[in-house]
Amino acid sequence: MNMKNPVLLGLKLAALVAILLAANALAAWVSGVGKFAQTDNPSGTLAGTLAMYALDALVLGYLILRSRWTGWRLVVTVFVVFYGVTTFLTQIETLVFLKYLVNIVPAEMISRLFIQGAITAAIFAPLAVFVLGRMRGDATTPPSSWPWTTSWMGWTWRLLLIAILYVVVYISFGALVFRPLAGEAFQAYYGDLQMPPWILPFQMLRGLIWTALAILIIQAMRGSWRETGLMVALLFSVLMSASLLIPTTIMPQAIRLAHLVEVFTSNFLFGWITVWLLWARPRRFSDPGLSGQGR
Repeated sequence: MNMKNPVLLGLKLAALVAILLAANALAAWVSGVGKFAQTDNPSGTLAGTLAMYALDALVLGYLILRSRWTGWRLVVTVFVVFYGVTTFLTQIETLVFLKYLVNIVPAEMISRLFIQGAITAAIFAPLAVFVLGRMRGDATTPPSSWPWTTSWMGWTWRLLLIAILYVVVYISFGALVFRPLAGEAFQAYYGDLQMPPWILPFQMLRGLIWTALAILIIQAMRGSWRETGLMVALLFSVLMSASLLIPTTIMPQAIRLAHLVEVFTSNFLFGWITVWLLWARPRRFSDPGLSGQGR
């Protein structure tokens, strides 16, 4: 697809939004999520849903257009990133706190959300790649510009550092961004919430899952590490936070908007730093002959 034709590009992105709307509606019906009404503001829900899918289409569309992969390899990549961020990483955290949220989120709804997300991503991924003209590509795949070759020691310290970084970002933005923005609504909504003793190892595990997604995106992208870092940061932040644009009865507006700011900013920062750690390595840890490559 020619990105220099803004009219055609706009029409194709609009088609992606329509695909997301249709896919989500079908997935909600098949999974049974649709019976759990979560809004008393239909007009606000419609506007928020359109905004969410427009943002999702923009970031996923850019990934598709800038990927060095094509065809079903790209389809699988889009599915994994879309489902991994919007459903899997979100709902595994819901499961952790389910006993504190059981009066807000019905337990039977969680499994249905996993199914709904999988169906939506499975429908969207191939159609998006097709609409954007990336089902067929060149005979040869362009080489990756990521200087990924490194020692086991190099991988060990990177993964450990990123896992710790995620925990630091998670706690810091929760305390310094979310709680001040939520104000008195925080105590009213989360007053009885208690962190399980294994929350830090769990969040480190989530950090490693985020890292696996980042590596997949880095491998798929072409371009400099700065462009790739921006792509990862936007995918992590937009796909995770855009659903908070939708008014819902399970979350007061003050909590929802505070989470929106917290999740977007924290995931953007984490995504960018993760790519820097994986790619633009500190010189003293660089492998011989690799320092400065890909910059």
